[in-house]
Amino acid sequence: SDPDGITSGVTVRLLRQRDSAELKRFALSDHAHGPHPFPWDGAVAKYPIGANFKGRVTNITDYGAFVELEPGIEGLIHVSEMSWTKKNVHPGKIVSTSQEVEVSVLEVDSSKRRISLGLKQTLQNPWEAFIERHPIGTVVEGEVKNKTEFGLFLGLEGDVDGMVHLSDLDWNRPGEQVIEEFKKGDIIRAQVLDVDVEKERISLGLKQVGGDPFADAGEIRKGQIVTCEVVEAKEGGIDVKLVGTDLTAFIKRSELARDRADQRPERFAAGEKLDARVTMFDRKARKVQVSIKALEVAEEKEAMAQFGSADSGASLGDILGAALKARTTDKK
Repeated sequence: SDPDGITSGVTVRLLRQRDSAELKRFALSDHAHGPHPFPWDGAVAKYPIGANFKGRVTNITDYGAFVELEPGIEGLIHVSEMSWTKKNVHPGKIVSTSQEVEVSVLEVDSSKRRISLGLKQTLQNPWEAFIERHPIGTVVEGEVKNKTEFGLFLGLEGDVDGMVHLSDLDWNRPGEQVIEEFKKGDIIRAQVLDVDVEKERISLGLKQVGGDPFADAGEIRKGQIVTCEVVEAKEGGIDVKLVGTDLTAFIKRSELARDRADQRPERFAAGEKLDARVTMFDRKARKVQVSIKALEVAEEKEAMAQFGSADSGASLGDILGAALKARTTDKK
């Protein structure tokens, strides 16, 4: 349809012009990228895993930040690799565009032209740093950050948290009761019980700071007579503290006296001191029980054996009076 070949000639000239422009553009692009036309070809050798490099942040997204290591090669710092402790923070709050940062190479895939980078890996793991400065058994100070059904969370040095489990709040009282005494912002002291670097967990104990009352109780044994101080009188009995120790016990109503008429908790006032007999002391099970009734029964039997008999003609009152007088003299 083109007998004169005009259209064909025009087409050939246009194709030649286009090819020339493409070659010129490729040459310019090749020159802009430096002497090596394909920088990714040597990326695996140039950027070994675990090595640190400096780069410039070029772009920030919700899932991370892109860092230019050299012209033509960019890597991604995923949000999970940006900070040891800031888990739910937007990358823009950690780095800024055009900022120079030091990064660690985590993975290189030349075929896909991808490099995974880490920002937190250039800094010491804060849990490793914590255990170096605070070995197991060290007492630390922290601020109450949160209260949960499991215990208290404390903010510690190095921007890490530690947890005091309910069972480690108090030796004698239930954790659910003790935790109510604390509020956010309180500064408290606790002992380091365990540090799991891999799981990023620090276990703390509050009760351990004051020592174990059972370990420090001395040679208390079953059958021993001890002096107790009344802490609180309740409907079902009285709370007492064993004088000279940090041990506490609860004397049930039925153990307050031998005579039923005297088994009344209201007879006792806080601060009052009384003698009782140890009916159980299990250091392993962490249990101690004392009884006024057991003491009275034991004293009655002893008095009968020492000061009276069935044939003596002495009344029980006389016998107990003599025993009480002897005991008072012995105490003096």
